[in-house]
Amino acid sequence: MLTPTLDTLRITLHVLGAAIWVGGQIVLAGLVPGLRRLHPEATGVAARAFARVAWPAFAVAVITGLWSLGEIDLAGASSAYRVTVLIKIALAVGSGAAAAVHALGRTRLALAAGGALGLVGALGALVLGVLLGTAN
Repeated sequence: MLTPTLDTLRITLHVLGAAIWVGGQIVLAGLVPGLRRLHPEATGVAARAFARVAWPAFAVAVITGLWSLGEIDLAGASSAYRVTVLIKIALAVGSGAAAAVHALGRTRLALAAGGALGLVGALGALVLGVLLGTAN
């Protein structure tokens, strides 16, 4: 058996945080229409329950992402790799900002745009994370 390392822990925590953040948004988006039909207040209850799990997961993803930045040699990486890292960071930050707009918003526009942009940013960061993880 291979021996786990600190890199194993870092990457596992990063993937777990991202999985909860991204996957939870997708699951919640699927549940909201049914919850709204069942009982309008149920949507808010579900969203607050999700937020108690999602925001700490986002924080874990950010912290482990910063940790990962410290573990790679960006100066020695190709310009394409560095650009991809920067776009991934921008998408992750954008996802968090949009999700905050969604969480704090009181208008239909803030809720819809924040939710949609938060998920699009999260999915983009996820794809670029996989791309970076498979780059050699």
